[in-house]
Amino acid sequence: MSYQTEPRFEHGTPEKSGILLINLGTPDAPTAQAVRPYLQEFLGDPRVVEIPRLVWWLILNGIILNVRPKKSAAKYASIWLKEGSPLRVYTEKQAVMLQGYLSQRTQAPFAVEYAMRYGQPSIPAALRKLKEQNCQRILVVPMYPQYAASTTATATDIVFRELQQMRNTPAIRTIKHFHDDAGYIKALAANINEHWMKHGRPDRLLMSFHGLPKYTLEKGDPYHCECLKTGRLLAEALGLAKEQYAVTFQSRFGKAEWLQPYTSATLEQWGTEKLKRVDVVCPGFVADCLETLEEIAMEGKEEFQHAGGGEYHYIPCLNARDDWMHALTDLVMENLQGWLIETDSAALALGKTLAARAGAGR
Repeated sequence: MSYQTEPRFEHGTPEKSGILLINLGTPDAPTAQAVRPYLQEFLGDPRVVEIPRLVWWLILNGIILNVRPKKSAAKYASIWLKEGSPLRVYTEKQAVMLQGYLSQRTQAPFAVEYAMRYGQPSIPAALRKLKEQNCQRILVVPMYPQYAASTTATATDIVFRELQQMRNTPAIRTIKHFHDDAGYIKALAANINEHWMKHGRPDRLLMSFHGLPKYTLEKGDPYHCECLKTGRLLAEALGLAKEQYAVTFQSRFGKAEWLQPYTSATLEQWGTEKLKRVDVVCPGFVADCLETLEEIAMEGKEEFQHAGGGEYHYIPCLNARDDWMHALTDLVMENLQGWLIETDSAALALGKTLAARAGAGR
């Protein structure tokens, strides 16, 4: 077996701890030509679609990839920012802010990179960048609050697959989930409360999570339970009674039964009840993307109002909120314990500072 060429190493170069943020992915442009390879990689992942490979290959390549890219490209075009894909833009901002907040918390050398499971920047490319910075320890942070095999696990699959190509592998830690993290819940609640302070409160709040086939729950995936816990904790933080909110699941695909209740069916039902106002939030996403900005903010509004509902508010994801970034920094610091090794110069400076404080206190 031939391994990747190792980065050039110079003795005396300080070892760093690396932090790799991973999100789902995005095409490079809102065009059918760019969307097709993205969908091929995404929908071709056996973690994402768990049906016999030959059957799915025929469906994917014979039908879906010939029809869906054009439709998906139009949807991407409707939410595309001038800087690029919203998911990539916000994830990059999160990486930059995390770098800044961590530098305020430690003098130990570290580096932060971000990657997409599907599309660019790729996980292998981000790992190489961390290795080139002499990161001998890497914390992998899948940016999915609730664990699912089709999101978190497939991201770490690629990380460990890439390690098989390395001669000198770094130490690896992964964060499995943070669905009940206090800082994450607090930031979600603050985001919603700020929206309500500006616009008033709705008749009901809908917490919509990405949907998965029901068989994933039956086979042992904890995703459904973790979504329900996030919903319960968020409702408690907001002081909501059970009748004031609902937890639902969006993005159904195919004919199989998916996790219920469905977001679209719930919005239609609430519309027929003539609710005057509904607010919708997506706590399973820490950055806005096609699912939140097009499916929920646009399609959801149309479904609710077409059924007879009134005002409809989509509350944006946490994105680059300051309180969320502090919560993410806390989460990363907690999982870096024992890894943030001071360099000689930094440790000496810190030691002098502590000694001076101790002397002043005598």
